[in-house]
Amino acid sequence: MKSMTHLVLGLALVFALALSVAATDKKERQKALAKEAKITMKQARATALQAAPGKIKEAELEREDGKLIYSFDIKTKDGIQEVQVDALDGKVLSVEKETAATEAKEKAAEKKAKKP
Repeated sequence: MKSMTHLVLGLALVFALALSVAATDKKERQKALAKEAKITMKQARATALQAAPGKIKEAELEREDGKLIYSFDIKTKDGIQEVQVDALDGKVLSVEKETAATEAKEKAAEKKAKKP
């Protein structure tokens, strides 16, 4: 029983460490991308909220199809809207209603892109 407890605690520690490393890696990627952006997250947020008024649930700076963009998931009265803002010129690139299917497709594409 004692060895099982040690095993569980060890696995929990390894899992916590892996999450910490992943979070640090994401922050470093965000910092590197932010250096390339010509507009700030704050400016992009304001632009996104003009395109789809509501409450921002998720915000991310990312490179998608070779283009540096801010991506926002905004909860509106009509559901979740995904707004993409160009990180170089601040223009709205797209406003799309987010569905469970599109969310799953995006997550699969992100997972595939992370594989070496």
